[in-house]
Amino acid sequence: MLRALLPPWAHERIGHAPVQPSYVADDGFPAEMSVNWSGGRPELRVLFDSLGHHLVFPGESGFAARRLERVHETFTPRAGRPSPAPLWHSIAWRPPSGVVHKTYFGLYSWPHAQREAAVAEAMAQLGLGAAWEDAHRRIETVEGEREIEFFAVDLAGETRARVKIYYRNHTAGLLEVGRVAAVALRHDEGEAQSAYRILAGGRTDAGEAALSCLAFRSGVDRAAESTTYLRLPDLVPDDQEAVERTAELLRDEGVDPGRFRTLAAALAPGPLSESRGVLELVSYRAAGRRGDVTTYFRFPVYDRPGPTPLSPVDVA
Repeated sequence: MLRALLPPWAHERIGHAPVQPSYVADDGFPAEMSVNWSGGRPELRVLFDSLGHHLVFPGESGFAARRLERVHETFTPRAGRPSPAPLWHSIAWRPPSGVVHKTYFGLYSWPHAQREAAVAEAMAQLGLGAAWEDAHRRIETVEGEREIEFFAVDLAGETRARVKIYYRNHTAGLLEVGRVAAVALRHDEGEAQSAYRILAGGRTDAGEAALSCLAFRSGVDRAAESTTYLRLPDLVPDDQEAVERTAELLRDEGVDPGRFRTLAAALAPGPLSESRGVLELVSYRAAGRRGDVTTYFRFPVYDRPGPTPLSPVDVA
Protein backbone atom coordinates (compact mmCIF):
# COMPACT_ATOMS: atom_id res chain seq x y z
CA MET A 1 0.00 0.00 0.00
CA LEU A 2 2.80 2.42 0.85
CA ARG A 3 4.51 1.77 -2.48
CA ALA A 4 1.23 2.50 -4.28
CA LEU A 5 0.57 5.71 -2.36
CA LEU A 6 3.99 7.38 -2.39
CA PRO A 7 4.38 10.32 -4.80
CA PRO A 8 6.56 10.08 -7.95
CA TRP A 9 9.61 11.21 -5.96
CA ALA A 10 9.75 7.70 -4.46
CA HIS A 11 11.11 6.38 -7.77
CA GLU A 12 13.96 8.90 -8.02
CA ARG A 13 17.52 8.13 -6.99
CA ILE A 14 18.30 9.48 -3.51
CA GLY A 15 21.63 11.01 -4.54
CA HIS A 16 24.01 12.91 -2.26
CA ALA A 17 21.64 15.82 -1.49
CA PRO A 18 17.87 16.29 -1.76
CA VAL A 19 16.83 17.69 -5.14
CA GLN A 20 13.79 19.28 -3.50
CA PRO A 21 14.46 19.52 0.26
CA SER A 22 11.54 18.77 2.54
CA TYR A 23 10.71 20.25 5.94
CA VAL A 24 9.86 16.77 7.27
CA ALA A 25 13.43 16.06 8.41
CA ASP A 26 16.41 18.26 9.22
CA ASP A 27 18.44 16.80 6.35
CA GLY A 28 15.68 17.41 3.78
CA PHE A 29 14.52 13.79 3.41
CA PRO A 30 10.73 13.76 2.79
CA ALA A 31 9.55 10.97 5.11
CA GLU A 32 9.58 9.70 8.68
CA MET A 33 8.27 6.61 10.46
CA SER A 34 6.54 6.51 13.83
CA VAL A 35 4.94 3.98 16.15
CA ASN A 36 2.23 4.47 18.76
CA TRP A 37 2.57 1.96 21.61
CA SER A 38 -0.87 2.07 23.25
CA GLY A 39 -3.23 -0.88 23.18
CA GLY A 40 -2.43 -4.54 22.69
CA ARG A 41 -0.67 -3.94 19.37
CA PRO A 42 1.45 -0.98 18.23
CA GLU A 43 0.28 1.27 15.41
CA LEU A 44 2.72 1.82 12.54
CA ARG A 45 2.67 5.19 10.79
CA VAL A 46 4.52 6.62 7.81
CA LEU A 47 4.44 10.37 7.15
CA PHE A 48 5.60 11.74 3.80
CA ASP A 49 5.73 15.03 1.92
CA SER A 50 3.83 15.14 -1.38
CA LEU A 51 6.39 17.68 -2.69
CA GLY A 52 3.73 19.29 -4.85
CA HIS A 53 2.16 16.11 -6.23
CA HIS A 54 -1.60 15.55 -6.02
CA LEU A 55 -2.53 12.27 -4.33
CA VAL A 56 -5.81 10.39 -4.16
CA PHE A 57 -6.21 7.83 -1.40
CA PRO A 58 -8.18 4.66 -2.24
CA GLY A 59 -11.25 3.83 -0.21
CA GLU A 60 -11.84 7.29 1.25
CA SER A 61 -15.30 7.55 2.77
CA GLY A 62 -17.69 10.10 1.31
CA PHE A 63 -17.50 12.03 4.57
CA ALA A 64 -13.70 12.11 4.49
CA ALA A 65 -13.53 13.21 0.85
CA ARG A 66 -16.06 15.99 1.42
CA ARG A 67 -14.25 17.15 4.55
CA LEU A 68 -10.91 17.43 2.76
CA GLU A 69 -12.47 19.10 -0.30
CA ARG A 70 -14.26 21.60 1.94
CA VAL A 71 -11.07 22.97 3.45
CA HIS A 72 -8.50 22.42 0.71
CA GLU A 73 -9.07 25.71 -1.12
CA THR A 74 -8.80 27.60 2.19
CA PHE A 75 -5.07 26.88 2.15
CA THR A 76 -4.40 28.10 -1.41
CA PRO A 77 -3.90 31.51 -3.07
CA ARG A 78 -7.49 31.31 -4.33
CA ALA A 79 -8.51 32.05 -0.75
CA GLY A 80 -6.05 34.94 -0.52
CA ARG A 81 -3.15 32.97 0.99
CA PRO A 82 0.42 33.93 0.05
CA SER A 83 1.19 30.48 -1.43
CA PRO A 84 -0.28 26.96 -1.47
CA ALA A 85 0.27 25.20 1.85
CA PRO A 86 2.61 22.22 1.41
CA LEU A 87 0.72 18.93 1.76
CA TRP A 88 1.97 16.06 3.88
CA HIS A 89 0.18 12.74 4.13
CA SER A 90 0.36 9.77 6.44
CA ILE A 91 -0.96 6.26 6.68
CA ALA A 92 -1.49 4.61 10.07
CA TRP A 93 -2.14 0.91 10.60
CA ARG A 94 -2.89 -0.98 13.80
CA PRO A 95 -3.70 -4.60 12.91
CA PRO A 96 -6.33 -5.94 12.64
CA SER A 97 -8.02 -2.54 12.05
CA GLY A 98 -8.01 -0.86 8.65
CA VAL A 99 -5.57 1.78 7.49
CA VAL A 100 -6.28 5.42 8.39
CA HIS A 101 -5.15 8.23 6.09
CA LYS A 102 -4.32 11.75 7.29
CA THR A 103 -3.52 14.98 5.47
CA TYR A 104 -1.47 17.86 6.88
CA PHE A 105 -1.37 21.44 5.59
CA GLY A 106 1.97 23.09 6.39
CA LEU A 107 1.51 26.73 7.39
CA TYR A 108 5.06 27.32 8.62
CA SER A 109 6.14 29.76 5.87
CA TRP A 110 3.12 32.09 6.04
CA PRO A 111 2.80 35.28 8.12
CA HIS A 112 1.20 34.46 11.46
CA ALA A 113 -1.97 36.45 10.74
CA GLN A 114 -2.54 34.40 7.57
CA ARG A 115 -2.15 31.15 9.48
CA GLU A 116 -4.71 32.11 12.10
CA ALA A 117 -7.16 33.41 9.50
CA ALA A 118 -6.93 30.21 7.45
CA VAL A 119 -7.37 27.99 10.51
CA ALA A 120 -10.39 29.96 11.72
CA GLU A 121 -11.99 29.76 8.26
CA ALA A 122 -11.34 26.03 7.91
CA MET A 123 -12.67 25.25 11.38
CA ALA A 124 -15.84 27.21 10.66
CA GLN A 125 -16.34 25.28 7.41
CA LEU A 126 -16.05 22.01 9.34
CA GLY A 127 -18.57 23.07 11.99
CA LEU A 128 -15.86 23.39 14.63
CA GLY A 129 -15.71 27.18 14.77
CA ALA A 130 -16.97 27.48 18.35
CA ALA A 131 -14.56 24.81 19.60
CA TRP A 132 -11.64 26.58 17.91
CA GLU A 133 -12.63 29.98 19.33
CA ASP A 134 -12.70 28.46 22.81
CA ALA A 135 -9.31 26.76 22.37
CA HIS A 136 -7.70 29.82 20.80
CA ARG A 137 -8.93 32.05 23.63
CA ARG A 138 -7.52 29.63 26.22
CA ILE A 139 -4.19 29.32 24.38
CA GLU A 140 -3.80 33.10 24.33
CA THR A 141 -3.85 33.15 28.14
CA VAL A 142 -0.82 30.81 28.40
CA GLU A 143 2.47 32.62 28.81
CA GLY A 144 5.27 32.14 26.28
CA GLU A 145 5.70 32.36 22.54
CA ARG A 146 4.28 29.87 20.04
CA GLU A 147 3.01 29.73 16.48
CA ILE A 148 0.56 27.59 14.51
CA GLU A 149 2.55 25.29 12.23
CA PHE A 150 0.14 22.66 10.82
CA PHE A 151 -3.56 22.03 10.24
CA ALA A 152 -4.47 18.35 9.80
CA VAL A 153 -7.55 16.27 9.05
CA ASP A 154 -8.18 12.56 9.50
CA LEU A 155 -9.65 11.02 6.35
CA ALA A 156 -11.97 8.73 8.27
CA GLY A 157 -15.65 8.35 9.14
CA GLU A 158 -17.31 11.06 11.20
CA THR A 159 -17.21 9.16 14.50
CA ARG A 160 -13.42 8.60 14.33
CA ALA A 161 -12.26 11.65 12.41
CA ARG A 162 -10.29 14.39 14.13
CA VAL A 163 -9.12 17.81 13.08
CA LYS A 164 -5.75 18.71 14.59
CA ILE A 165 -3.94 22.01 15.03
CA TYR A 166 -0.22 21.97 15.79
CA TYR A 167 1.67 24.69 17.64
CA ARG A 168 5.45 25.05 17.74
CA ASN A 169 6.56 26.40 21.14
CA HIS A 170 9.62 28.60 21.54
CA THR A 171 11.86 28.28 24.62
CA ALA A 172 9.01 26.72 26.61
CA GLY A 173 9.26 25.08 30.00
CA LEU A 174 7.61 21.78 30.93
CA LEU A 175 4.97 23.62 32.94
CA GLU A 176 4.20 25.86 29.98
CA VAL A 177 3.63 23.02 27.50
CA GLY A 178 1.52 21.39 30.22
CA ARG A 179 -0.69 24.47 30.39
CA VAL A 180 -1.13 24.40 26.62
CA ALA A 181 -2.10 20.72 26.78
CA ALA A 182 -4.56 21.45 29.59
CA VAL A 183 -6.65 23.47 27.13
CA ALA A 184 -8.11 20.12 26.04
CA LEU A 185 -11.19 18.61 27.69
CA ARG A 186 -9.52 15.25 28.37
CA HIS A 187 -6.13 15.83 29.92
CA ASP A 188 -4.48 14.58 33.11
CA GLU A 189 -1.90 17.21 34.04
CA GLY A 190 -0.25 15.06 36.72
CA GLU A 191 0.36 12.13 34.38
CA ALA A 192 1.55 14.47 31.65
CA GLN A 193 4.12 16.24 33.81
CA SER A 194 5.45 12.91 35.05
CA ALA A 195 5.95 11.77 31.45
CA TYR A 196 7.62 15.05 30.44
CA ARG A 197 10.05 14.84 33.36
CA ILE A 198 11.14 11.32 32.40
CA LEU A 199 11.93 12.44 28.86
CA ALA A 200 13.60 15.70 29.89
CA GLY A 201 15.80 14.12 32.56
CA GLY A 202 16.76 16.72 35.14
CA ARG A 203 15.81 19.70 32.98
CA THR A 204 12.75 21.86 33.57
CA ASP A 205 12.61 23.20 30.01
CA ALA A 206 10.93 21.40 27.11
CA GLY A 207 13.92 21.74 24.81
CA GLU A 208 13.98 23.27 21.37
CA ALA A 209 10.71 23.67 19.45
CA ALA A 210 8.44 21.38 21.47
CA LEU A 211 5.15 20.78 19.66
CA SER A 212 1.61 20.93 21.06
CA CYS A 213 -1.28 19.37 19.15
CA LEU A 214 -4.94 20.06 19.92
CA ALA A 215 -7.42 17.53 18.50
CA PHE A 216 -11.04 18.43 17.78
CA ARG A 217 -13.98 16.09 17.27
CA SER A 218 -17.50 16.65 15.98
CA GLY A 219 -19.99 17.31 18.77
CA VAL A 220 -17.37 18.56 21.28
CA ASP A 221 -17.45 22.31 21.88
CA ARG A 222 -13.76 22.62 22.84
CA ALA A 223 -10.49 20.87 22.07
CA ALA A 224 -11.11 17.21 22.91
CA GLU A 225 -7.54 15.96 23.46
CA SER A 226 -3.98 17.21 23.38
CA THR A 227 -0.58 15.70 22.60
CA THR A 228 2.83 17.11 23.50
CA TYR A 229 5.92 16.31 21.44
CA LEU A 230 9.41 16.71 22.88
CA ARG A 231 12.38 16.90 20.51
CA LEU A 232 14.91 14.53 22.06
CA PRO A 233 18.12 15.53 20.24
CA ASP A 234 18.00 18.78 22.22
CA LEU A 235 17.44 16.95 25.52
CA VAL A 236 19.91 14.04 25.30
CA PRO A 237 23.53 13.55 24.20
CA ASP A 238 22.83 10.60 21.87
CA ASP A 239 20.21 8.13 20.68
CA GLN A 240 21.18 5.62 23.35
CA GLU A 241 20.06 8.00 26.08
CA ALA A 242 16.96 8.90 24.08
CA VAL A 243 16.03 5.21 23.87
CA GLU A 244 16.70 4.66 27.59
CA ARG A 245 14.46 7.53 28.67
CA THR A 246 11.70 6.50 26.28
CA ALA A 247 11.92 2.89 27.47
CA GLU A 248 11.55 4.13 31.05
CA LEU A 249 8.42 6.06 30.07
CA LEU A 250 6.96 3.03 28.30
CA ARG A 251 7.59 0.84 31.36
CA ASP A 252 5.99 3.49 33.56
CA GLU A 253 2.95 3.32 31.26
CA GLY A 254 2.75 -0.46 31.48
CA VAL A 255 4.23 -1.15 28.03
CA ASP A 256 7.06 -3.67 27.57
CA PRO A 257 9.78 -1.62 25.79
CA GLY A 258 11.41 -4.67 24.18
CA ARG A 259 9.96 -4.18 20.70
CA PHE A 260 10.70 -0.45 20.85
CA ARG A 261 14.35 -1.15 21.67
CA THR A 262 14.61 -3.67 18.83
CA LEU A 263 13.11 -1.21 16.36
CA ALA A 264 15.36 1.67 17.42
CA ALA A 265 18.47 -0.50 17.10
CA ALA A 266 17.39 -1.73 13.66
CA LEU A 267 16.83 1.79 12.30
CA ALA A 268 20.06 3.34 13.58
CA PRO A 269 23.02 3.33 11.13
CA GLY A 270 25.33 1.99 13.85
CA PRO A 271 25.56 1.85 17.65
CA LEU A 272 22.92 4.06 19.27
CA SER A 273 25.63 5.67 21.38
CA GLU A 274 27.22 7.02 18.19
CA SER A 275 24.13 8.58 16.61
CA ARG A 276 21.81 11.43 17.49
CA GLY A 277 18.45 12.32 16.00
CA VAL A 278 17.32 8.93 14.68
CA LEU A 279 14.77 9.03 17.51
CA GLU A 280 13.73 12.61 16.81
CA LEU A 281 10.47 13.09 18.70
CA VAL A 282 8.52 11.36 21.46
CA SER A 283 4.94 12.39 22.08
CA TYR A 284 2.66 11.80 25.05
CA ARG A 285 -1.12 12.11 25.31
CA ALA A 286 -2.76 12.00 28.75
CA ALA A 287 -6.37 11.33 27.76
CA GLY A 288 -7.20 8.23 29.78
CA ARG A 289 -5.45 5.60 27.64
CA ARG A 290 -2.35 3.95 29.12
CA GLY A 291 0.79 3.82 27.04
CA ASP A 292 -0.28 6.59 24.66
CA VAL A 293 3.33 7.24 23.67
CA THR A 294 4.47 7.68 20.07
CA THR A 295 8.09 7.44 18.93
CA TYR A 296 9.15 9.27 15.74
CA PHE A 297 12.12 8.00 13.76
CA ARG A 298 13.92 10.02 11.10
CA PHE A 299 16.33 8.28 8.78
CA PRO A 300 19.87 9.74 8.52
CA VAL A 301 19.92 9.89 4.72
CA TYR A 302 21.90 13.00 3.81
CA ASP A 303 25.16 14.28 5.24
CA ARG A 304 24.20 17.93 5.36
CA PRO A 305 20.96 19.47 6.58
CA GLY A 306 18.41 20.90 4.21
CA PRO A 307 17.30 24.53 4.47
CA THR A 308 14.84 25.41 7.22
CA PRO A 309 11.82 27.46 6.07
CA LEU A 310 11.96 30.94 7.52
CA SER A 311 8.98 32.83 8.87
CA PRO A 312 8.41 36.07 6.92
CA VAL A 313 9.93 39.17 8.49
CA ASP A 314 7.60 42.03 9.40
CA VAL A 315 9.67 44.87 7.95
CA ALA A 316 7.31 47.44 9.47
